[in-house]
Amino acid sequence: MPELGRSAYLTSFESQRPALKRDAGSASPLFLSLHISEEFSPGYCARAEEVCRWLREKGYRVIGDVSTKTVDQFGQPDLVGLAEAFGLWALRIDYGFSQEEIAALARRIPVVLNASTTSPGFAGELVRSGGQVMAMHNFYPRPETGLDDGFFRETTQALRAAGLQVLAFIPGDEELRGPLHLGLPTLERHRGLPPSVCFADLAVNFGVQDIFAGDPGISRREEERIRRFCQEGVLELPARLEGEAAALYGKVFTNRVDSPAGLIRFAESRTYSCFGGEVAPANCAARPQGTITMDNSRYGRYSGELQLVLQDLPADERVNVAGRVEEPYLLLARCISRGGAFCLTPD
Repeated sequence: MPELGRSAYLTSFESQRPALKRDAGSASPLFLSLHISEEFSPGYCARAEEVCRWLREKGYRVIGDVSTKTVDQFGQPDLVGLAEAFGLWALRIDYGFSQEEIAALARRIPVVLNASTTSPGFAGELVRSGGQVMAMHNFYPRPETGLDDGFFRETTQALRAAGLQVLAFIPGDEELRGPLHLGLPTLERHRGLPPSVCFADLAVNFGVQDIFAGDPGISRREEERIRRFCQEGVLELPARLEGEAAALYGKVFTNRVDSPAGLIRFAESRTYSCFGGEVAPANCAARPQGTITMDNSRYGRYSGELQLVLQDLPADERVNVAGRVEEPYLLLARCISRGGAFCLTPD
């Protein structure tokens, strides 16, 4: 399973420190940019060194985002010297370096390439030469500039075929990085969506192996959802359940492996049934996508079976409407794979 990496910034580090301290010792990857011009100040170098030392002591694997400006700013002889001085685990090469320089660097320290601009052929050559190489997509602060699904999928698949681990970003939902404060997603359609939704989408639908929060802040509730998915493989799906159906909250279900594309069929429907042997017909309304249903007694032996509808369906006198999954969590519902585990939550 993928894991959630963080991003830290010198300008917001003090507000991030409590959360980073709470998760210390997890050996999680952390993205830290060391070439943001607006952060440069007389005390910048000392401050960056102090932050890197603190992160290293807490067990984080820091990926330093660097450019030619970084070497000049810190007065180091080269990037390897910078990595050693600051305790960086890997270097994310942004711009200004030749392929020969990157190849030489990859033989000495893990290197993270720009996934959106790197040739899969060149990346594959680095891997075959013995270099420790990964690829990371950018995040996009300005609305309308994030990647579209087609380009993202194409580049990610090409780099994975070349032997690279691919990394990407999701937006936060609390403290958002300035100056725009509009989220830092890789995919444009993730802008403004809950982090857990974006995380599951990248992991399940695109096969991304390491996912970073681009923004400084993610709420505890969203972190808990992501952590449960990573550790237990269970997707928590916020839903509104009506009447007796509220008894289904918190129970872990499995999507039947033979479910069609337009339905999630709850494999444990009868095991967890809270409606007894006979489900009386009630609220047999239309079933737009996101509707949670149960079959009633008019369906004979299927009575009590539960489904989550992923396509618009008409009303059926044999099917009761028991609740709904609302936007923006419909995308999360589409991340429940065949055989995948999930549970319904009230928030």
